Amino acid sequence: MNNLVFLFMRRLRAPLITLITVYAISVFGMTLIPGRDADGNIWYMDFFHAFYFVSFMGTTIGFGEVPYEFTDAQRMWVTLSIYATVISWLYGIGQTLAVLQEPMFGRLMRLRGFRNHVRNLREPFFLVCGYGVTGSIVVRRLISRGVRAVVVDIDQDRIDALELDNLEIPVPSLCGDASLPDVLDHAGLQHPHCIGVLALTNNDNVNLSIAIASKLLAPKRQVITRTNAEVTTANMASFGTDMIVDPFRAYADYMALAARSPHKLLAYDWLMNPHHRTLSSAYKHAPGRWIICGFGRFGRALSNAFSVEETEITVIDPSPGNLAAVRHAVVGVGTEAHTLREAGVETAVGVIAGTDNDADNLSIIMTARELNPKLTTVVRQNLHQNKLVFRNSRCDFIMEPGRIIANRILAQLKTPLLPLFLQQLQSCDDVWAHTLVNRMSSVVGDRELDSWSISVTETEAPAILTMLEERSVSLRHLNKDPGERGRQLACFPLLFKRGDDVKLLPGELQELQQGDEILFCGLVSAKRDMEWSINNYNVLYYLLTGEDPPYSLLARMLRRHDQEKA
Repeated sequence: MNNLVFLFMRRLRAPLITLITVYAISVFGMTLIPGRDADGNIWYMDFFHAFYFVSFMGTTIGFGEVPYEFTDAQRMWVTLSIYATVISWLYGIGQTLAVLQEPMFGRLMRLRGFRNHVRNLREPFFLVCGYGVTGSIVVRRLISRGVRAVVVDIDQDRIDALELDNLEIPVPSLCGDASLPDVLDHAGLQHPHCIGVLALTNNDNVNLSIAIASKLLAPKRQVITRTNAEVTTANMASFGTDMIVDPFRAYADYMALAARSPHKLLAYDWLMNPHHRTLSSAYKHAPGRWIICGFGRFGRALSNAFSVEETEITVIDPSPGNLAAVRHAVVGVGTEAHTLREAGVETAVGVIAGTDNDADNLSIIMTARELNPKLTTVVRQNLHQNKLVFRNSRCDFIMEPGRIIANRILAQLKTPLLPLFLQQLQSCDDVWAHTLVNRMSSVVGDRELDSWSISVTETEAPAILTMLEERSVSLRHLNKDPGERGRQLACFPLLFKRGDDVKLLPGELQELQQGDEILFCGLVSAKRDMEWSINNYNVLYYLLTGEDPPYSLLARMLRRHDQEKA
């Protein structure tokens, strides 16, 4: 605010001095020039009348000569004053408009409005640094769940795109360098309602600076960041960054599931991606050898993940130095038919085009598909602007780093139990995963599968805690429809956690205790209905007994006494 006033006053210093000088000379001149009153006596205008006359004269309102008619000398002075004041006003207004149009003044005005907006937030919000592909997906999904966000991005075009997105909840946004601590502070890093910082820019050094500043200025604030380099990942982990998402490693693990355990992949896909694959897609995958084109960081991550799953691979890369440690390797790009034939494309079950060039990746897939139409095809999309071409490439999997990072972050923000379940899923066999996917399909069909968690605490499930003082509550009661007790909700529990004990797919007879955590999956409508059960004592009582609850405290105490006697 002080900077804004200082800039405005400094730019208008000359016009203000000019205006004050012209008015002072005009007023002083009116008091010196003699006039005549109604009786013809010599009369001198006092300062009050002079100031009053010059004030309306300078604005060209024209109330007339006051308090008496002017003499010719007074009228000559008024004529000169009119031109002088009008010119000074035009000069001042012109300079004012010039200042208002200055980019610096506009930036300060926007910063002032942004800071006021953030300062007045009274709901929990996430500070999102970077509004690219990842940031835009995360913000939209947060807003759809009723969670507020504040956005900082160094590109004004992206800030403009945010304002044009017409989100349901207004999102304060600022064009600035998020690596600067002052910018983070303006964006609410130390605001009491800020619950987390998401560093989602395309620059690892900027993300590292955001993570460091967040941990120093607000040590208890949750920090989630993306990274593209192993060195940066290790650096961020060294000072306690809460979550670091490496898109290459994440997608490599994802593809390793595709090669070894298609049903585990499908279960993972249904829980992580809003637009999940169909159940029939799991039957296309077959065990066998895969071809990886491009042995950069993505290719190495794929190689490590596939080796853990004991899947045979052949690597194609134009640099012989990169292939020194690879057992089965072919020198080339992979866009040529003879290179793919040398890599054994006719007998392979899948090909991954993972170079950093979108045109090469699409060419690899098209050539490989002509040589072996049965291949499972995976393509890496580097530029978001090419999404239309990739969407029509008919590839089985499209690796877009921005969406991978967004899905991983949203899973963490949605509930920490979901990453825990996915971790436990890795130790299960594909038969168990097949059963799980069939159960998911029977519950939601082709609709989006949502997931949510419940903690039996005073803040998240007050009705359950109150009911536990009177009688036991089990999972089957939570699965009942509050509107019709005999009907089951379109959901089921995935994981039950009590202390350090974790149980997958718990039975409906599992009784609840204070502090228990349960992960559910199903339709979002089931989630809304379940919120009635865990927050409203009367609804939960009806689900347990089928009767109307005792509404008074005395009736509850008498009923509890009768139950204890029985």
